[in-house]
Amino acid sequence: MIRRIEDADVADKTVLVRVDFNVPMRDGVVADDTRLKAALPTINHLRSKAAKVVLIAHFDRPKGVRVPEMSLKPVVAPLSELLAAPVAFAEDCVGEAAERAVAKLAAGEVLLLENTRFHASEEANDPDFAAALAGLADLYVNDAFSAAHRAHASTEGVARILTGYAGFALQREIDHLTAALEAPNRPVLAVVGGAKVSTKIDLLKNLVKKVDRLFVGGAMANTFLAAKGHDVGASRCEPDLVDTARDIIDAAGAAGCALLLPVDLVVTKEFKAHAERRVAQADDIRSDEMALDCGPETVDLLADAIAAARTLVWNGPIGAFETPPFDTATVEAARFAAARARDHGLTAVAGGGDTVAALNHAGAAEDFTFVSTAGGAFLEWLEGKTLPGVAALED
Repeated sequence: MIRRIEDADVADKTVLVRVDFNVPMRDGVVADDTRLKAALPTINHLRSKAAKVVLIAHFDRPKGVRVPEMSLKPVVAPLSELLAAPVAFAEDCVGEAAERAVAKLAAGEVLLLENTRFHASEEANDPDFAAALAGLADLYVNDAFSAAHRAHASTEGVARILTGYAGFALQREIDHLTAALEAPNRPVLAVVGGAKVSTKIDLLKNLVKKVDRLFVGGAMANTFLAAKGHDVGASRCEPDLVDTARDIIDAAGAAGCALLLPVDLVVTKEFKAHAERRVAQADDIRSDEMALDCGPETVDLLADAIAAARTLVWNGPIGAFETPPFDTATVEAARFAAARARDHGLTAVAGGGDTVAALNHAGAAEDFTFVSTAGGAFLEWLEGKTLPGVAALED
């Protein structure tokens, strides 16, 4: 069990809060404030309890040197506007500048420290750097699930020194992922897509032990079709992983997990928008054709599996969704899943960068039960790996 922020006595305490402010910037201005909004419940809770709130975060990859274009200072104004309260800023996250700024804080006030990654010690999880951060506060809160898979000073090192609690945004991620995989309503269906089997081997090996049905789509399905003896023509495929795909197929059978693959595909001779194309059965792809999307029979098969499920976990598009009309299967399946979540009680959890983009493209994201923007942390959780930043918050 993780310690939760609502159980902490924070009155008149200085609380160091790790947030995810790695936001998109355009011309030095925050272009999307989604991650700022995600931190508001935790910040406002602490302010309402008379805590002094000190925010720490990284931005981009400065690799341990001070890069002016990677300063967090542009975050101050939009965050202040969202909070309807002033936000102070310190030019560093440790040392005299940080200490002076913290000393000026009154109960209920908010301070943002400069980019932690301006120090190489952050990513190295240097104990002295972690101690310098911890020395600024009485308690620690982690509200950045997206960074929880990194054992950095601001995500794991500090929690060895200060008692750590989970903020509301991090709790929401953990609670939904736990409900989807650790204590789900069954049957559970996982949909996994994307380009490469090589990036999702651990994910697939873990999921076949956790779910009742696993649908594999996208270009990675071609490697599985090849493993089952199909000629995938000029389709993207990883021949060196055919044996791995067979092992996963066997593991699914041994675990009682039904592995579903495309039965028909949309194939073309050239990868471009609105290219001439046809629907081919999985055993009827010609040598000069490449599969870029699932066909209508496969969409129906997947829809039936979604309709039969009580829990859905989705990672990765099931076709080349960026290039129309090869987005058709992803869009149709996503919209069907969204409707089942909205109207029929399906618990639908999705995550990963391409997944979020695909669901937004389909206009389906809002009706999913939960869509994680955490990327790597979401994937590592699905792989069954321990996240250092979460483990540090456990009793």
